[in-house]
Amino acid sequence: MRLILITNDDGISAGGMRRLAEQAVKHGEVWIVAPDSQRSAASHCITLHRHVDVFPVEYPVEGVKAFSCTGSPADCVRLGCLYLLPRKPDVVLSGINHGWNVATDIQYSATAGAAFEAAFQDVPAIAFSEAAVDLHEAADRYFPEILSELLAREDLKTLPPDRILNVNFPGCPLKECRGVMRDVTVSGGRVFRDHYVLQKSLRDGGMRLEVEGVPDKQAEEGTDLWAVTHGCASVGTVKNIS
Repeated sequence: MRLILITNDDGISAGGMRRLAEQAVKHGEVWIVAPDSQRSAASHCITLHRHVDVFPVEYPVEGVKAFSCTGSPADCVRLGCLYLLPRKPDVVLSGINHGWNVATDIQYSATAGAAFEAAFQDVPAIAFSEAAVDLHEAADRYFPEILSELLAREDLKTLPPDRILNVNFPGCPLKECRGVMRDVTVSGGRVFRDHYVLQKSLRDGGMRLEVEGVPDKQAEEGTDLWAVTHGCASVGTVKNIS
């Protein structure tokens, strides 16, 4: 039976990961190792020079064995591959993330970072993300189909250690969804243009700052960012660019 490891960066209680697990159990034995809380934008960081704590968790999907971890999503994958699972998993699934991981913003993504850690451990990996909205119609419609398709790909096991499969879903109503774009390229654009806002002046000349992002959805047709902003699910291969 296929052994599947699932993780995310939204935390062990995230609804997106539960939806992923509900479909993944149809394809094999599922284990989860996920952060105990939100770890977005942690990229591919791992924990060194200090410990991580791991706790078993009762998970609300029958048949799934789950653990929470105080470390990063990449730590979760390392722990699963190197210690917790009975053997190295056949595939790692990361997500479903609350918020797209497309364009050059992928460099910040801990959803993608966890998938790249799996690739470094010689395990094929697929990252899944959707728009940061509460409307899941497009993802719920196309996710089972895409998951089955990607798990059946003959080249899944031969992906190089610097490549992952990356899937994103739009946040539009299903009637506005335009289907699936496959073999998309990674846009050179940005989802957000960031700037910092002064929140408070501190003693001794210090400053308390907070980042604020302004959406910037300009992209060429055929790219991942173009796909999701035009009502399409996107499927593509991403090379590690960090």
